Amino acid sequence: MFATRQVRADRAAARGERFGAAMAAAVRMLPFGLSRVVPPRLLGFAAISSVTFPADLALLTAARSGLHWPLPASITVAYLLASGLGYLLNRSLNFRSHAAVGPQLVRYLAVLLVNYVGCILGVTTGLAALGVNYQLARTAASVCETAYTYAAMRWIVFRDAPPAQPGGGS
Repeated sequence: MFATRQVRADRAAARGERFGAAMAAAVRMLPFGLSRVVPPRLLGFAAISSVTFPADLALLTAARSGLHWPLPASITVAYLLASGLGYLLNRSLNFRSHAAVGPQLVRYLAVLLVNYVGCILGVTTGLAALGVNYQLARTAASVCETAYTYAAMRWIVFRDAPPAQPGGGS
């Protein structure tokens, strides 16, 4: 039993190291001097978000247009499910955190609450009330969400993260 758990932990660590190395290599190839200002973890966050945001929109569309749920309920369910996926992927691949999950999850839930009220629900429903299509409104809200969430994950939620690859920043 222990050997199996250790093998899984070793494989997870190797996946995180490969992901970090791939992000560091990708940053080095950025044009216009961006390689000096874009940290690999920011690119990793963007890569993970390129998976979780479409999942969020798909869940939102399914709940709103498929199940005909009210917009706030649709936004909430889609956001929570996609955010859970984002937490797991960022914890294991991007930040490679080994901190206790309990306190870290409490910090993450606080970050989500502020983000949810301010960016997700506020901006999305506000724009939708002004007549903007709810999917476009949710996409617009993601701009504010992205900046806030990356900063909060980097310096609040995953503050225990090991240093980034040498020469790659954090």
